[in-house]
Amino acid sequence: MSTNTINPNTWVDKYSDYLFNYTVVRVDDKEIAQDLVQETFFAGLKSMKNFKGEASERTWLISILKRKIIDHYRKINSNKGKAEIRINYTSDSETEGDWLEERVADPFDGNADSKIENNELGLAIHDCMGKLPQKQAQVFKMKTIQGFETEAICNEFDITASNLWVIIHRARTAMAECLEKNWF
Repeated sequence: MSTNTINPNTWVDKYSDYLFNYTVVRVDDKEIAQDLVQETFFAGLKSMKNFKGEASERTWLISILKRKIIDHYRKINSNKGKAEIRINYTSDSETEGDWLEERVADPFDGNADSKIENNELGLAIHDCMGKLPQKQAQVFKMKTIQGFETEAICNEFDITASNLWVIIHRARTAMAECLEKNWF
C-alpha cells in the first residue's frame, strides 16, 4: 500500500518555488515559467484521481510540469514558419494584402542553367559520397537520403543511436568539405 498522499491545499506553499525554478531554467522566461507552473497546478487538480501514490506528490507534479514544458516547445515549433505575412506589393486595390506565397516563383519553372547546375551538383554529391568510408556512406544515405528511422539503421548496423549520430555528423562534415572543394 502506498504511503504517499495528495493535498492540493499545500501545493503553492510547498512546491511553487521549486517548480518555478525548475521551469525558468528550461524556458528562460519568468512569465512563461509562471504560466507553466500554474497550468501544472490546474492539470494536477484535474487529474487528482489518477494519483496512485507510487511517487511523492512533488515528483508527480514535476512529471506533469515536464509535459507542460514539452507541450510549450512543441507549440512554439509548430508555429514556426506559419506567420501570416501580408504585403502590399501592388497599388491595385483588388490585390492589396494578398499572400506573399502568391508571388513566389514556381520551383518547377526552372531554366536550363538551373537544371544543369542541379545535375552537376548531383554528380558532385554522388562523387563525394563515393569518397566516404563504406559504412559511413551507407548510414548517411539511409538516414539522410532514404529517410530510414534511427532504430532501423541501428538494428541494421548493430550500432547505438549515439554512434549513429556520430557517423552522420562525420559524414556531413566530410561531405561539406568535399563539396566545398569540388563544387563551390
